[in-house]
Amino acid sequence: MKILMLNYEFPPIGGGAGQAHLAILRQFIGQNDLQVDVLTSRPKPGFSVEKLSNNIAIHRVGVHKKNLHFWRKIEVVEWLAKARQPYRLLIKESRYDLVHAFFGLPTGWLCYKTANRLPYIISLRGSDVPGGHARLQLEYKLLGGLLKRIWMKSTALVANSVGLKERALRFYPSANIEIILNGVDLNKFQPASDKEKTSELKLLTVGRLSVTKRFEMLIEAVDMLRRKGKTLRLTIVGGGGLFGPLKRLIRQKGLSDVIDLTGRIEDEKMPDIYRQHDLFVTATMQEGMSNAMLEAMASGLAIVTTRCEGVDELVTDNGVVVEDPSAEALAEAINKPAEDRQLLKAMCVSARRRAERFGWDTVARQYLELYGRVCERK
Repeated sequence: MKILMLNYEFPPIGGGAGQAHLAILRQFIGQNDLQVDVLTSRPKPGFSVEKLSNNIAIHRVGVHKKNLHFWRKIEVVEWLAKARQPYRLLIKESRYDLVHAFFGLPTGWLCYKTANRLPYIISLRGSDVPGGHARLQLEYKLLGGLLKRIWMKSTALVANSVGLKERALRFYPSANIEIILNGVDLNKFQPASDKEKTSELKLLTVGRLSVTKRFEMLIEAVDMLRRKGKTLRLTIVGGGGLFGPLKRLIRQKGLSDVIDLTGRIEDEKMPDIYRQHDLFVTATMQEGMSNAMLEAMASGLAIVTTRCEGVDELVTDNGVVVEDPSAEALAEAINKPAEDRQLLKAMCVSARRRAERFGWDTVARQYLELYGRVCERK
């Protein structure tokens, strides 16, 4: 098979979707019966091609990127305009069996325009499915009709969680959507073998600093617990436009000695960061399926999260799902394992055990099976 993959964000640009894409590609390395070209972005103008392996090539279209982990609308439009010609050249020069696009928009627009010549699959990731994303409400209204047409012409739609599929069906009830869950690198992310035991509960949250993550709510919950005399620390890992405002909020509340706002940390350092903590906590508004939550689970961290897509598959006896998105409810959920260290230990053991169901090898195999079905239909 010969596959063309599209993704407007790919490491070092972007967040979870780019990391997931790279993880799937790594599973494809060395498969001689599979050739993959990836068309994606780079942070500076220009065009480049690099080899991930003998059977995988990455074609990068450059844009004027201001922040590696936050897309301005003008950058998205720039990439879409610049990627159109290389996309058409790749199709003209190669006999692809299908196109696999990550995100319905903006990426899906390219393969929608060539649907009469080449079948395409869309992997829905979260932000490209209309819902409660505070920053994208106008885009959902303006582009909703186009998004439905892109979905309708696709050969297959794939959601990475049951919750994301349900959200997609609320937007487009007649869509036929398959589910291929997110994965995690179980060798890279592992529990600490000799974690230091202290009375201080070490909380961690990881994610792009955006309004959908509701960091203010999380900071307020930590403040409530501190004022009640609880001994805890919170580390917030991530970059984005809210870094300055969150830093000021932490300082205003007198939490600078309790909350560490690190900014983005290099990917290779993250396994150690996870292992240094006890509990992963998030107040996120919506997800597809959280990469960071899976990484935390694989690292043996218990989970406290507000209700969002993906938690039904991820959180059972390994954590707490907060149904009422409020600082009070979040603080109460954090306090349970803080007060009962045996409960926390049991949750941590269960977290790793549950994460072992989500290896990237399973995800890659399911995509290969889907490619095969699409090629048979073709």
